[in-house]
Amino acid sequence: MASISSRRLRKELNEINAEGCPCGIKLLNADNFETWFFSIEVLGESLYQGEVFKLMFRFDSSYPISSPAVQFVVGPDSQAPIHPHVYSNGHICASILGNEWSPVLSVSAVCVTLQSMLASCKAKERPVDNDRYVRYAPDNPKKTRFHYDGKYPHIQHNIS
Repeated sequence: MASISSRRLRKELNEINAEGCPCGIKLLNADNFETWFFSIEVLGESLYQGEVFKLMFRFDSSYPISSPAVQFVVGPDSQAPIHPHVYSNGHICASILGNEWSPVLSVSAVCVTLQSMLASCKAKERPVDNDRYVRYAPDNPKKTRFHYDGKYPHIQHNIS
């Protein structure tokens, strides 16, 4: 019997394959129900005009009850956007990936939200605690307790 997670992911993948992704978003790889990759581009005039970023979604068996682990891919051919809520290791401080996650959200909805977050950015800058966070950050961004208040992200006392 298929798990709730795999049934949900199969449904989302079927919708993406049938309807396509929203403008500026492209499915790059979804060979399994553990890790998916997307490219994301902000359309129109923005600080990121002409830049394309790669997103990685990692799903555990409790998806969609719990959020996926989502981060920008950092590697030889891709970089994380310079943004006040995006660390240089690709981790994203966004409340919908943490305390405001809802099982009604889909992978496509997360992509659109992150696209909108980039589109509305007024200054290309890293989070104020970027260097410290990246030095001690866990591999999985879901293990970080981000604190969502105000313009800049803050990490609570411990990275767990």
